[in-house]
Amino acid sequence: MERVLIIEDEEKIARFVELELGYEGYQVEKALDGRDGLEMAKTRPFDLILLDVMLPGLNGIEVLRRIRQFSDVPVILLTARDAVVDKVTGLDSGADDYITKPFAIEELLARIRASFRKKKGSGTNLHPSTLEVGRLKLDPERRDVWVGTKLLELTKREFDLLQCLMENKNIVMKRDVLLDRIWGYDFAGGTNAVDVYIRYLRSKIEEPFDLKLIHTVRGVGYVIKDE
Repeated sequence: MERVLIIEDEEKIARFVELELGYEGYQVEKALDGRDGLEMAKTRPFDLILLDVMLPGLNGIEVLRRIRQFSDVPVILLTARDAVVDKVTGLDSGADDYITKPFAIEELLARIRASFRKKKGSGTNLHPSTLEVGRLKLDPERRDVWVGTKLLELTKREFDLLQCLMENKNIVMKRDVLLDRIWGYDFAGGTNAVDVYIRYLRSKIEEPFDLKLIHTVRGVGYVIKDE
């Protein structure tokens, strides 16, 4: 399910678009000012952003410029302005498309679908190295982990162990192999350290979200796979 962020200060418009996108099967979140929207774009994974140009706190063009410092997520500008210079400024700042208010919802939906087709056709994503298992996502570059849109807090050891499992999705990883890769060959403790940290991961990733992703293979080790 594609995740869309709406950054729009006119609450009625934001709510209307949110409902329409929800009916189309998108997972939607919204922010009503530029600073909140920028923070959400930084800390949560989205597949597309609908960005109003005239925003309180931080205008849409500046939000877009800052987003482009850390993300290539597709951005469609929503603007009441119809001057060519404003459209050019938006596109030069990194927007993928724009639509002028007032707009028909059918046109907006068509532009969103076109943006997703373009993204899939390019064969690239925001973070090509992002690992996914079900609703669980891990970005090795930013060292972020999400379940859905919930950003999790993991220790360095927990993150490294989870990354190792996800890089070997559907492959049973022996305890001693995990121990060598995560703790190092000269670690003085036993393989029960792996079991302890698997419990930590399950308490953060599985139990709060009613997931079952990490499986125990008795006498061997662990494997992570889709539910």
